[in-house]
Amino acid sequence: AARNRAALIAAAREVFAEQGLNAPLSAVARRAGVGQGSLYRHFADRFALASAVLDENVQQIERAGAEPGASLKGVLGVVTWHLTRSTAFVDLLRVRGDGEQARALSERVRSVLARCLPAGHRLSADDVMLAVAMVSGAVAGPTPADRERVALAAWQLLGVEVGPLRPCEAVVDV
Repeated sequence: AARNRAALIAAAREVFAEQGLNAPLSAVARRAGVGQGSLYRHFADRFALASAVLDENVQQIERAGAEPGASLKGVLGVVTWHLTRSTAFVDLLRVRGDGEQARALSERVRSVLARCLPAGHRLSADDVMLAVAMVSGAVAGPTPADRERVALAAWQLLGVEVGPLRPCEAVVDV
């Protein structure tokens, strides 16, 4: 059951990034390799599924911030990877997202970034969060590679160094 849930979240991230939040949920189930009944056993509706993806995105950012030797540069690489692959979820938070949920997710990300800021850094955690919002608004393009190019160009214009773009997956015991 846990593997199916993880597969559904990964598939939803991909399908929603490719087709938007109105993509057929059957496409998510197919991509995950499960039946639609399994999807609805785990998620009551589209909003619940998208919220689970958002939460997983933030959990990955938190894991990146907890890695030995975590740095602002490295965490921003994970943040940017998610911005280039989960762009449809920005709309979810604006249109249907609960303001409290959005604030809670944002505060979790801000907390990770604040812990990774070197002492005396020219930016504050609030500045970095503003930069994340600015980059997220600039990210556009039909493919992840196109969106990555735009995101990296935006960070460069802001004078912020970003590490390799990557997810920070959990280690799954089998």
